[in-house]
Amino acid sequence: MAAAKVRWHSDSPIARTSGDEPQEVQMNRILSTDLAAHAGRQVVLAGWVHRRRQLAAVSFLVLRDRAGLAQIVVRDEAARAALAGIGEESAVRIHGPAVANPAAPGGVEVVDPVIEVLAPAAEPPPVELHRPVLSASLPTILDTAHVTLRHPRLAAVHRIAAAAVSGFRQTLDAQDFVAIHTPKIVAAATESGANVFALDYFGRPAYLAQSPQLYKQIMVGVFERVYEIGPAFRAEPHDTARHLASFTSLDVELGFVDDHRPVMAVLRDVMAGMVEEIRAHAGAAVELLDLTLPEVPPQIPTLHFAEALELVGTGLGEDLSAEPDLAPGHERWLCEWSVRELGSEFVLVEGYPTAARAFYTHPDPARPGYSRGFDLLFRGLELVSGAQRLHRYDDYVAALTERGDDPADFTGYLDAFRHGMPPHGGFAIGLERW
Repeated sequence: MAAAKVRWHSDSPIARTSGDEPQEVQMNRILSTDLAAHAGRQVVLAGWVHRRRQLAAVSFLVLRDRAGLAQIVVRDEAARAALAGIGEESAVRIHGPAVANPAAPGGVEVVDPVIEVLAPAAEPPPVELHRPVLSASLPTILDTAHVTLRHPRLAAVHRIAAAAVSGFRQTLDAQDFVAIHTPKIVAAATESGANVFALDYFGRPAYLAQSPQLYKQIMVGVFERVYEIGPAFRAEPHDTARHLASFTSLDVELGFVDDHRPVMAVLRDVMAGMVEEIRAHAGAAVELLDLTLPEVPPQIPTLHFAEALELVGTGLGEDLSAEPDLAPGHERWLCEWSVRELGSEFVLVEGYPTAARAFYTHPDPARPGYSRGFDLLFRGLELVSGAQRLHRYDDYVAALTERGDDPADFTGYLDAFRHGMPPHGGFAIGLERW
């Protein structure tokens, strides 16, 4: 078998380990997961040097690509010496025969290769990426994220997020929703005075958008059904388990609803679509992180806020009769109760007090003081907030005035309700929290 060779890409000198120049063969690159199907054939792989192991008579290069790991066996002495000079995380291309070996990852390895160095690592990585679990501190992980995110366990989180977003989009596209893209620099706070990031907009005050809420409601008057996947900004403490100053918001709004129940039905379909897409396209990431994907029931159990307070108060021995909202501990208890009593990791709480919801939330005509707002709780967290919205201009003016806000500050938004806005509602999912 021909001796292995190591070559340097582009204008760099070629480091040869034999006297013969390798014959160039044009072949398409395959991924590490494709090796088993190519046993006995010449292959081309490309990726990063994940790890090198130097034994007495043989060296191993573990190559990492976007699909997984592949083992490369180097036996030629000169090639082994050259391999020792290729740092971990160097980008390389491998040419060589794929040979069956039950001990190799996937049962196939590449032996006696030509190793082409595409971009050498200028210095060792700040962490040992070949370790099963990254032991670096959080500051190190964040400060060197361009490298640390290459670790399979950290990358797995983002693969799951990507699949979830794909499921979100596919579910809504199938239900005739239209994707929109709204401004992220706005003239007024979206949440009626909630924490905002202020900035100077060419000498005028402006803010980073806390959500696309006002815009997506306006666009219901155009398309009836809309969604957006985009960034949102909240000037809130970043060092909690529940809040981020910058996050990805998955927003939905739909028109011609009678109340909030059709909105909750779409939410159920969206959650099921997200889980199924994760299962279909991020199964390896789920397995690597040892996660259990939830089962989304055909209809998510629903409790009224007053009923939820009674259950929690009884379960925890507290008097919650005057509570305007559920505390994190209450949400955890309700999730545990739902799993135990209803067999569902998801539980909807509807009818939150109007005073605890945003000004655009529709009140419940049948229960004064309560709204048609809801939250979806999952594994101890409030995962989603939603509601039917107000849709008449006069109702908005009254709601803002009652809360001490000047309707003139929302002129651009309120004008949409002068022109026949249908009854509508929607929800938002925080991707990072999910």
